[in-house]
Amino acid sequence: MRRVPSSCARQRRLNVSKLSALRLAGPLAAFAVGAALLAGCTAPGLILTATGIATDTSMTWDIVKHVHAKLTEDDPTPCALLNSVQRSLNARCTFVPGSIRSADIAHSGLQSCALTAATQDARLWRALPELIEKGASVERCPRSPLQDLAEVDACPDFQAAPPEVLKAFVFLADNDPRAVRHDVFRMFSCQHARAAGLDQVLVGWLDRGKLQPGTLSFNPLEALDPEMLVARFGRELETAGHSSRSALDHYDGALPSGFEEALRTSQWPALEWWLYELPQLANAAPPSRGAQMGWVPLQRVLLPGYLAHPEAQADTVRFLIAHGANPRARLPFDPDKNVIAFAASIRSPMLALLDAPAAPAASTTTLARSSIGDGAGRSGGGAKPPRDGAVRSLRQPARFDPKPSSDDGEPR
Repeated sequence: MRRVPSSCARQRRLNVSKLSALRLAGPLAAFAVGAALLAGCTAPGLILTATGIATDTSMTWDIVKHVHAKLTEDDPTPCALLNSVQRSLNARCTFVPGSIRSADIAHSGLQSCALTAATQDARLWRALPELIEKGASVERCPRSPLQDLAEVDACPDFQAAPPEVLKAFVFLADNDPRAVRHDVFRMFSCQHARAAGLDQVLVGWLDRGKLQPGTLSFNPLEALDPEMLVARFGRELETAGHSSRSALDHYDGALPSGFEEALRTSQWPALEWWLYELPQLANAAPPSRGAQMGWVPLQRVLLPGYLAHPEAQADTVRFLIAHGANPRARLPFDPDKNVIAFAASIRSPMLALLDAPAAPAASTTTLARSSIGDGAGRSGGGAKPPRDGAVRSLRQPARFDPKPSSDDGEPR
């Protein structure tokens, strides 16, 4: 038998070793490339990829699990691993009505109250009725869930909510005394709330004695949406004993004051009400929302982006001046500068209007007619009556009842 030279044997063993190394290097390279390409894929896809590589190579399963854990450590928990409450309050998970378990409500594993989480995110309103039905208690929430919603969105799209969700909001308002707050009051009187009928929550509070003067942390007249202030419900609050004299007192809330909201949104009838009741507001408004100093309305409306309807800026300036605003009033934050100087410093197009010679006072009807149209709440009001007690107690209903819009019935 012919012997193979030792040099040939060594060469053959070397070739076999190289082939083995190449066979191992191929899958390892494929794993590296695949891991980079699949970094944004789902966890099951990565597991299948890693399993295949581990089967075809000498790589141990522990190494594969470690690599997979590193690749997916920041991924959200799969919906299948969440309990029924967590799944219902996760917008990326499909909600199945009837799937919430009472035991999961008692031990939800959430960092916040389940009702708060469901209320403050419109995408999660779907779970609110079932959470209440299955025993979620508002007393377990650190504060009213409606307050959290009002701070997130001052006027949510209640019209898009199904009837059972609206009933859940009424339940939260009627069964949690902490819901009687400034911001919730504003939210339930806003346009979308009125269109969905949620303004009746406020009517119920008044009828059941929950709005007694002197018992609240806010003045309901100040908290009302400007359009509702000059409607029937605003007059009912005055009849119940609420007065404009305390409307400038400090309130516990995050939303702007009623006067500032009327100014920002060019609500002419409401502005007329405020300046009739409290004429000093034309030149100086009190601090609000934790501010340390007051502010000058005529200067505030000059700020770019302040007015919700920028096209009404000239009308607003004229309106304030006609109601006693002084363009030469000093600014609280800069006593060396007045409104005219401030307008010049920001090159406001209102400078000529502010520095114009004083003109004879025009009627409120003329001044309150805005270029933004005749929509409800922004239409011009009637002429201001004299300031005497007899006439003041007989305000014309036509002046204080804005025309209802096509999809919004007259608020009570």
